[in-house]
Amino acid sequence: MCGIVGVFGTPYSFQEVYQGLLLLQHRGQDAAGILSFDFNDKNFHHYKDSGLVSDVFRPEILAGFSGQMSIAHTRYATVGPKEKNKSPIDAKRDIQPMTINYPHGIGMVHNGNIVNYFELKQHLLQDKRRHLFTNNDLEALLNILSDGLKEKQAGAHHFDLFQKAVKNLFDQAKGGFSVLGLLADQGLFAFRDPHGLRPLILGERRLTEEEKLAHPKHFGKSYCLASESNSLNFLGYDVIRDLAPGEILFIDQTGEIFSSVDYSKLKNIAPKSCMFEWVYFANPESVLEERSVYSTRLEFGKNLAGEIQALIDSGEIKPDLVVPIPETSRVAAISLSETLKIPYREVLIKNRYIQRSFILNTQESRKRAVQLKLTAIASEIKGKNILLLDDSIVRGTTSKRIIEMVKEAGANEVYFATTCPPIRYPCYYGVDFPDPNELVASNRTVALVAAYLGANKLIYLSESATKKSIDKEGLCMACINGCYPVDIASAKKFQDMRSLHRE
Repeated sequence: MCGIVGVFGTPYSFQEVYQGLLLLQHRGQDAAGILSFDFNDKNFHHYKDSGLVSDVFRPEILAGFSGQMSIAHTRYATVGPKEKNKSPIDAKRDIQPMTINYPHGIGMVHNGNIVNYFELKQHLLQDKRRHLFTNNDLEALLNILSDGLKEKQAGAHHFDLFQKAVKNLFDQAKGGFSVLGLLADQGLFAFRDPHGLRPLILGERRLTEEEKLAHPKHFGKSYCLASESNSLNFLGYDVIRDLAPGEILFIDQTGEIFSSVDYSKLKNIAPKSCMFEWVYFANPESVLEERSVYSTRLEFGKNLAGEIQALIDSGEIKPDLVVPIPETSRVAAISLSETLKIPYREVLIKNRYIQRSFILNTQESRKRAVQLKLTAIASEIKGKNILLLDDSIVRGTTSKRIIEMVKEAGANEVYFATTCPPIRYPCYYGVDFPDPNELVASNRTVALVAAYLGANKLIYLSESATKKSIDKEGLCMACINGCYPVDIASAKKFQDMRSLHRE
């Protein structure tokens, strides 16, 4: 799961995508990159490096950019070697955006994961004589698109050719992905996988007078596409809509938007938005698929309260305080507390300068981060029964350490609740748990997970209550129920290759 943003139509596009990336930093902390294209000098401008967005793009780096269209990416790695094993060359090589020069200058970024990447890599080498130089599946998508665009048809409109190339990509690439890209001298493009597993949102705004003067060939508007609506809102764009599953979109240099969805081909493909966006990844101020993340998390808390109340009524648990585990569970904890009429207290204080521990890419780094990022206030905990709330339990590293911390601070009993059902199955579509052996709930009952974590009681939100809370037709809950919407025949090879690259 990464963050992507693209802007077209303003001479300050590179500044806007930089600011948009800052609003998407929570989606990836490994690396960041920006690619812009300037219609005046016909040049691409490109920079990327490991680190946080603000560290990578220092003022002197941004000063080297120009261009009326730009794309940007903040990386959350799901494949590739551990950071400590990477050389500086290896670390930079896999970072997005990525570019290719034939048959056009093309630059791309994506959010998601291609399950059959290693098969595609082999196919491109053997059948197309295209060598891939990275471990990033975007490079395979870039080469497939490039290969499709080299075909010429007399009299065909440029969008017809582009559609054909992307449909060919849809036929070959299996997974969940949203893509943004630039075509030199032509415009900005976007497409979303046929199931719509990864989000992508389109917005527009009127240019200021300053922008019009700086860009004489302007068409009066600029457009923005991003993983989440919070970036669009911050940059002053009005949200037009979410791109539809399987939609192909192109904005040409005149500002005209071309869009298509092949409904005849998609009629048997059900939309499947990733439920983990609402549970964990998305910023609470964002709206995805017309469903507010904040409102959804309030519903998580209310529906979980009903399940917890039955345990209180039966005498199984007697919580004195509801305590959120910062940050993602705060909203749900408030509604949980209000519904149960149990006091809400923030007694776990977060060091705001520590990374999100789930999206760190090694178990060792996640464990260290947990120890650094939270401090328990013993004076408020001692002698009380604490009901901890978190958004989800994946590997259990964070949860286990926090329960130990709260008990060390003097809690009488510690109950652990989560607004996500047990994650028992791997994700192959862009969330970094493709190995069932890494999942604490895989092959364990709820009682065994509770014992492993050290909780006096463990309460999961049910699958039905999760669906009710999100209140949206068509959700991918494969990590919960094992029902995968996209072919995972290549999953075993993906797991093996990922493990090999991480050793």
